[in-house]
Amino acid sequence: MYSAPAKPNLVWKLSIINFMAAALASSLALSCSTLRGGSDPSKPRFPNLCAKPTNLGLAVSPHSHSRNRKTLRISATVSVSNPELRTGPDELAASILSKVIDSDRGVLLEKEQHKEVAQVAEALQNYCVSEPVKCPLIFGDWDVLYCSVPTSPGGGYRSTLGRLVFKTKEMIQVIEAPDIVKNKVSFSAFGFLDGEVSLTGKLKALDDKWVQVIFEPPELKVGALGFRYGGESEVKLQITYIDENVRLGKGSRGSLFVFRRRGKSN
Repeated sequence: MYSAPAKPNLVWKLSIINFMAAALASSLALSCSTLRGGSDPSKPRFPNLCAKPTNLGLAVSPHSHSRNRKTLRISATVSVSNPELRTGPDELAASILSKVIDSDRGVLLEKEQHKEVAQVAEALQNYCVSEPVKCPLIFGDWDVLYCSVPTSPGGGYRSTLGRLVFKTKEMIQVIEAPDIVKNKVSFSAFGFLDGEVSLTGKLKALDDKWVQVIFEPPELKVGALGFRYGGESEVKLQITYIDENVRLGKGSRGSLFVFRRRGKSN
């Protein structure tokens, strides 16, 4: 019969929770990477400028797009790994997903593998819409699949030592019209303590590609308990690619993020 370990005292447990909340809160802000304009009067409001949500994630001219498709059929027989030879956005998006999908959000990748992800991301930038902050495809629920700095989405608890204690279950970003961002990390601590940390923020477009998000203090929930922790946080991010399935973002310090729309399997 399994014998449960002795429960730690309340002060010790709260200390662990506080550490976890601080780490998750700082990282959740870094995981944010998209959206439209907010209250800046110098920027037109999103609904007035956004085109119909029809294939905006693949905004290249019909002629150049068809040429790229034709080139792909020829070059794919030569190499399937070199992003310079595979110019189609669909193929590049599938490639970047295949590289990060089982990487524990980048933790398990070697240096060369991170470089490969960066190469594909750079190639995908050529297919990003001209004004991604206005693209309606940004709205929805997204899984955080990868960060080039693996400890960014999760802070200290994603370090080598932290991962021994905290097991990440889900890392999700929800973007709601017109200007709301919600980040959530669910976890299991010590194998028996389940919880989540969430952030809610308001976003504002700084230009056609960059956004600013100001988050309220994070909320920590452990079992039936829940409380606010810390103060407000702020982040600035660039949208580098968006389609129906994949979204790429780059933080102000250069960290690359890969998101996949929830409910998608490829």
